[in-house]
Amino acid sequence: MARKARNRRSIARRGLMLVLSSPSGAGKTTLSRMLLKADRGVDLSISVTTRPRRRGEVQGHDYHFIDRGRFDAMAKSGDLLEWADVFGYCYGTPRRPVEAALHAGRDVLFDIDWQGTQQLREKARDDLVSVFILPPSAKELERRLKARAQDSKAVIGVRMAKAADEMSHWAEYDYVVVNRDISEAFREVQAILAAERRKRERQVGLTEFVRGLRAKL
Repeated sequence: MARKARNRRSIARRGLMLVLSSPSGAGKTTLSRMLLKADRGVDLSISVTTRPRRRGEVQGHDYHFIDRGRFDAMAKSGDLLEWADVFGYCYGTPRRPVEAALHAGRDVLFDIDWQGTQQLREKARDDLVSVFILPPSAKELERRLKARAQDSKAVIGVRMAKAADEMSHWAEYDYVVVNRDISEAFREVQAILAAERRKRERQVGLTEFVRGLRAKL
C-alpha cells in the first residue's frame, strides 16, 4: 500500500484554483465547508479586508484584517489576484500564498462572486476551474433563506432581487451544479475536482514519468 502511494505521488502536479459561486442561500458555503473537511489537498483562500474584525473572527483564519493604505498598496503593486469594494470595505485575494500553493501541487478554494471570478479568469485562466451553484427553484431559494433565520424579511427581499442578477452570469462558468440535494451536489463538485486534477496540462511531472517508463521498455 505504501509503495502504491509513493507511485501516485511521483507524478508532480500543479494545483488549481477552484471557485464556487452562487446567490446567497443556494449552498455555496455549505459545499465549501464539506469539501475542506473531506479533502486534505484543498486549502481555503484567505482574503484580506479593510472592514473591522467581528466578534469571534480570528486574524489569519477568517480574514487578514488590514488598513486601507496597505490594501491600496497591494492592489497597486499587483499583489492581489482580485479585489472589490463591497459596501465601503475592500476585499481581495493575496497573490503570493495562492501561487505558492499551486506550485506545491495543492488546490485553492475560492468563495467569491462572479466579478471576482472574472478577475481571476483574466489573470490566471489556465489555473482556474469555476463552478456556479444554482438553486432548484426561486421558491426553494426563498425557503432556504428564511430557514436560516439570519435575515429580516426586507433583507431576504434584497437577497432575492440580487440573486436574479447573480444568476444571469451562470454561462461565464466552466460548470453548473443545481443544488437539489446537498449530498448529490457535493458528489458532483467532487467529480469536477477529480477530473480537473487529472488534466494532462496540470500533471507537470508526466513528461519525466513517461520518459522513465519508456527507458525501461
